Amino acid sequence: MEYASSGSRKHPPKQEQNRYTGVFPSVRKDGSPIYRASLTCQGKHISLGSFSTPEEAHAAYAEGTAILTDRAYTLVSHTDTSPLSFEKWVCLINFRENGLYFGHPIYMGIRMFYYYLSPSLVLKFDLDDLFYYSSHKIMRRGNHYFVADYGMQVGILTRYGIRPYARQGRDFLFVNGDTTDFRRENLKLLNRYQGVCREYKNGQYLYTVRIHIKGNYIVGRYADELEAAIAYNKAIDILRQNGVSRNFTANYIEGLSPSRYAEIYAALEISSRIKDFRYFSE
Repeated sequence: MEYASSGSRKHPPKQEQNRYTGVFPSVRKDGSPIYRASLTCQGKHISLGSFSTPEEAHAAYAEGTAILTDRAYTLVSHTDTSPLSFEKWVCLINFRENGLYFGHPIYMGIRMFYYYLSPSLVLKFDLDDLFYYSSHKIMRRGNHYFVADYGMQVGILTRYGIRPYARQGRDFLFVNGDTTDFRRENLKLLNRYQGVCREYKNGQYLYTVRIHIKGNYIVGRYADELEAAIAYNKAIDILRQNGVSRNFTANYIEGLSPSRYAEIYAALEISSRIKDFRYFSE
């Protein structure tokens, strides 16, 4: 289909623009035609996407209108032949049933909300997280869920105080066993501090501290979690004094006075392997 050109781009004639309800012809950067579908409901303008033909765009408009007016359209009735994506179905059905439109596939529940990554993969969140996830798209790589935040990929577990690369079962737990349930009451933090792991050793629980320098080195084992966290910081200081320039992340100790921190720091025993470690051996 050829259109009269205006400058370096081709624009469709007015009769083509008005032929299909809800369809708005446009052009790509290379000048080829594209068709955008959208609708307005309850004063809300909703974009339905871009399509290669006006027929496809109009089919999307018709389906979007049907979803908003007919409750026979449900989340489970979406098919692969639908003009609209499943994510758009979620957005429209939530708007129809809850009066809220989000640009991401969010469906409101009772005191919680659901984020649909697919019909069979649904994440659960507290309402306190609604503002954040309504403006941040969740992506998945394997079992890792993340968002783009200020140009960086940020794992969603870090939002709940769980460190990157933390291991389920060792560093944190899903209390009810559901690994898609990210409500705060369902996330139990086992190890709050970098390098610290609670382990059962010789009939008692101890906090083992490890630090990675071309392999894991044991800093020591301690009865108290706070001491273990400070021992990790002390190991960092010793390694830096010995010429190791690795960018370690120290533990932040909250609610402890500087004098008490210094007292614990001075009394802690650190493995001789850490004390004797030198830069040339790294």
